[in-house]
Amino acid sequence: MSQELLRKAAETSMKTQVPEFRIGDTVRVAVRIIEGDKERVQVFAGTVIARRGSGVSRTFTVRRIVNNEGVERTFPLHSPKISDIEVVRSGRVRRAKLYYLRDRVGKATRLKELRRRRRKELPAEEKPGDELEGSPSDEEPVGEPNAADEGQTQSRSED
Repeated sequence: MSQELLRKAAETSMKTQVPEFRIGDTVRVAVRIIEGDKERVQVFAGTVIARRGSGVSRTFTVRRIVNNEGVERTFPLHSPKISDIEVVRSGRVRRAKLYYLRDRVGKATRLKELRRRRRKELPAEEKPGDELEGSPSDEEPVGEPNAADEGQTQSRSED
């Protein structure tokens, strides 16, 4: 019974809209900071090097370089102090923890970018995966010339 009460209490403090990001992604974390009676938002941008925990205690670590000094910050994912997490770029990695970046300096800390295809918004009757954004079906049909093309082809044939 006590486990059930703990689970229910944890569910109430969990966020419902958590953005999807992975290890190696470059993110911008907007953190609410209270100074006296004023509240402001400070952005911490860097590479996600670790995720750990589960449920309400899930955390992620972001690393960035400031004044040639590495700065790491661990954020609770469901904290009310985090107002927004924006994925700037996706990195291609093959590790669950990127602690090896701590020993690297300069350009050696860069990760290859993972370019994900975005699926186009499709009507309900079409199956997802049939067409991707930027496919030839989005453009004009190749076999049917438009009016401007017809005029150009006629003038060329007269020459």
